[in-house]
Amino acid sequence: MAHSNAGLFLPVIRAGLDHPVTGSVFVDAALPGRVGSTPVAAPELLEFLRPTAVNGRLPRWTDWWDEADVAPMFSDPLVRQEVVEEQPTLPPDYYEQRIPVPDGWDDHPCSYLLFGPPYDDLAVEARERGRRVAHLPGEHLHQIVDPVGTARHIVELAATG
Repeated sequence: MAHSNAGLFLPVIRAGLDHPVTGSVFVDAALPGRVGSTPVAAPELLEFLRPTAVNGRLPRWTDWWDEADVAPMFSDPLVRQEVVEEQPTLPPDYYEQRIPVPDGWDDHPCSYLLFGPPYDDLAVEARERGRRVAHLPGEHLHQIVDPVGTARHIVELAATG
């Protein structure tokens, strides 16, 4: 199971495991390419981020966006503080890399759990790839708002592929 940009890393993680993977669930997540490699960030995002770097580090991702966009993701100020404090500040070259996509990585059941925009198009793409898609309406960090409902959907998707 992977959330957000971690979805790009599922094929590499799977390739590095010494046991079989029976299913993958993408939760409001980026989808890796079908073959070759996948860029971590689109060129438009890189153009937006590069000028924000200070001493070779980007701000935490919650600082990239307007407060009006970030605040709805958090229902509890203490949880928000904890999430913000745990965020790394990454160098811009993290977002410039391409993640390899090993051949045959998706030969097992994969599914997609959508919370909402801006991941709608990725849920459509997952469905077009023949993946099961479920929708649990919420913001991008809905798992911290409704952990039980999110877990229920993940378990159901993992069980049915």
